[in-house]
Amino acid sequence: MTAPNYVDQPLPVIVGVDTHQQTHHAAVLAGTGTLIATREFPASPAGYEQLWAWAREHADAAGMAGVATVGVESTGSYGAGLAQFLLTTDPTDGWAAGVDVREVIRPEKTVRAMRGKSDPIDAEAAARAVLAGTATGRPKVKTGVVEAIRALVVARDSAVKQRTAAASQLRDLITTAPEPIRGELLGLSTARRVTRVIKYRPDTTDLSDPLQAVKYALRALGRRIQALEAEIAETDRALAPLVATAAPRLLALPQVGTNTAAQLLITGGQNIDRMRSEAAFAKLVGVAPLPASSGKTTRHRLNRGGDRAANSALYLLVCRRLATDPATQAYMDRRSQEPRMGKPDIIRCLKRYAAREIYTALRADLLTA
Repeated sequence: MTAPNYVDQPLPVIVGVDTHQQTHHAAVLAGTGTLIATREFPASPAGYEQLWAWAREHADAAGMAGVATVGVESTGSYGAGLAQFLLTTDPTDGWAAGVDVREVIRPEKTVRAMRGKSDPIDAEAAARAVLAGTATGRPKVKTGVVEAIRALVVARDSAVKQRTAAASQLRDLITTAPEPIRGELLGLSTARRVTRVIKYRPDTTDLSDPLQAVKYALRALGRRIQALEAEIAETDRALAPLVATAAPRLLALPQVGTNTAAQLLITGGQNIDRMRSEAAFAKLVGVAPLPASSGKTTRHRLNRGGDRAANSALYLLVCRRLATDPATQAYMDRRSQEPRMGKPDIIRCLKRYAAREIYTALRADLLTA
């Protein structure tokens, strides 16, 4: 039997793209690793079509078997438009039929220190990361309900941060306020402070008086907090039906509310099937312990990577279960008896278990939608 001749068989090319807000720079590599060409394109629908046509032309001219994979930097920001074009363009139009898109992490500082920094260099590095097999992540699809939820969560999170900042400024201003304002407000909760200060009527003709100026500032902060709370409530009302429709099984899990489910949906992405297993999801949310063994020592360390917002959502979920769920409380009591198992270690184990059931629910929700 004659062995097949792989040497004479053409290899597909690899494309790497360094993305920016206004332009994208692409590099084409032969399957053997040889750089074929680089070029800059506009970051627009027309530019995406030009980039793809250019890559296919170079593949045909070099006698290669088409384009195998496109590695794109920043698929969640500057490269989002290009990634979605490659992922979702109708194959019948001849553009992006069967394209495998991979998410590329920008080069490490040590690599840039040795090779330098420019758009062509970064584009080539993106292609080589795909060729070497280090760029294995697949970008999220941004055409479904999860993207709509993400947009609402962005607005809500911004309002929450601004409300927290305004409440902190209100507290600090009360702390240094002249009497009798300080004595009146210091012992009150934030909600009651807001109720009081929005009723102030400072003398705007005498703002050189610190008392009147403080009243004016406190009223302004109170109105701001009140407006932000109304904005948050309005966004919550818009968010709730979207999350309930997208993830009913996830919401049915103990102590999983709308905001927790929304964050986990965003982290998982509409195309959650891009993750091979629940272990990959656990790593994505930062609850998969990392091996830290050496010689005769076998151990694992805390994973500080992953999506920190999702990790925080899991932490709050576990804390709520510890406060209300008898089974979780029993687990805590049992593991506490083991040597070298403190509460933080047990919470990490609970987060890992929660990630497993959340992944199962997310797959069931998103793959049957």
